[in-house]
Amino acid sequence: MAFVDPEIIFEQSDIKRSISTDKAPAAIGPYSQAIQAGESLYVSGQIPVDPATGEIPADVKAQAKRSLENLKAIVEAGGYTLSDVVKTTVFAADIADFAEVNAVYAEYFPKDAPARSFVAVKDLPKGVKIEIEAVAWRRK
Repeated sequence: MAFVDPEIIFEQSDIKRSISTDKAPAAIGPYSQAIQAGESLYVSGQIPVDPATGEIPADVKAQAKRSLENLKAIVEAGGYTLSDVVKTTVFAADIADFAEVNAVYAEYFPKDAPARSFVAVKDLPKGVKIEIEAVAWRRK
């Protein structure tokens, strides 16, 4: 008879769970706001939609702030903090917005900023100028 170590037997909910909060916009498709898998949290791209009103700010700095607030709300709903974020990807409709987005981004990650990619794309959902996704990690 084989011995099975109970420490390595996990319920599905211990391995992967969906994270959702009403402090960020609801998913507009077949995806989760975030998935926690083990010690990692994978946050879907957040666009600058105000979860309370559905409004989108006009300028890119306000859009970056709203996207980061949405991301922060989801990270915190998963039991993490922004200091647990290890990687982000910023999608911008115009690479010329790099400096303005970077200034806002630095306010949210003032020390030990996560690794980051900044990618210019042709279009983003709802015609927004910015979308930000993240991966967070922490030892349980």
